[in-house]
Amino acid sequence: MTDRKTLQLRDPSETADAVPAIKKKGRGWEISEKRLDALHDRAREMRRHSSPAHKALAARFAKADLGRYKFTRHAVIGSAIVDFGCPLLGMAVAIDEPDADPALATRRDKSLEAVGIRVMRVKAEDVLEDMDAVLARITAGMKLRMGDKKTRAREHAAANPKQDWSRPKR
Repeated sequence: MTDRKTLQLRDPSETADAVPAIKKKGRGWEISEKRLDALHDRAREMRRHSSPAHKALAARFAKADLGRYKFTRHAVIGSAIVDFGCPLLGMAVAIDEPDADPALATRRDKSLEAVGIRVMRVKAEDVLEDMDAVLARITAGMKLRMGDKKTRAREHAAANPKQDWSRPKR
């Protein structure tokens, strides 16, 4: 009989300092194609069988005019599936269901924040009861994230004065 391989979870204190390097494997992440395909299949299944809170927030995101920012439902980011993800902002919205494991959620949040994705947590009851307050929180988070990105862009431009981002004249 052969030994089965089991999933070994790393200690969160070990991974807090080490930011994973983006490599050419697994569409930019260090993930096998097989694992990535399994994640996309799982995300597709989650979209098909969403909770009422997910459906309600997705309907409001579809109606809202967010400009060039778009939140994708059950998006795959790295090796995690987030409830709503905006890749342009580097932001994710997670809906906390009552039966979800909080330890797993905090570990996933730390790993996403290690690669630059900000995670905003919202309770499922709040989404169903007071949607306007939830949308106001998400909008405020988006504005903060836009400000952070602009600040980082300015710092980068100041640190690299020889870089020219202007388009060539035609």
